[in-house]
Amino acid sequence: MKFHRQVYYYKGYFKDFYNKQDPAVRKKIDWIIGLVQELEIIPSKFFSHIEGTEGIFEIRVMIRRNIFRIFCFFDEDQLIILLHGFQKKTQKTPKNEITKAIRLREEYYEQKK
Repeated sequence: MKFHRQVYYYKGYFKDFYNKQDPAVRKKIDWIIGLVQELEIIPSKFFSHIEGTEGIFEIRVMIRRNIFRIFCFFDEDQLIILLHGFQKKTQKTPKNEITKAIRLREEYYEQKK
């Protein structure tokens, strides 16, 4: 199988979030990350740009009535860096979660230099 993208995580934020989820949620997260890697065009149901940010995206996971978001960004064309995840409990994405994603992206590039 040919992957269109490689997915990595930055530090342990995503891993900490992932490990706290029950097996059904982890299975769904794995499946959607697989789609992000494999599909040339990712449906917006699973992946979209966060409005008002420069290059921050969210992977969207919905299982039963629970909604989860995993923030990420592209480093070069085909490399996606996972930042952190959270369970979404309101319509709007909390500002502090977006701010954290922006800060982590900046930190990633600073360390990459």
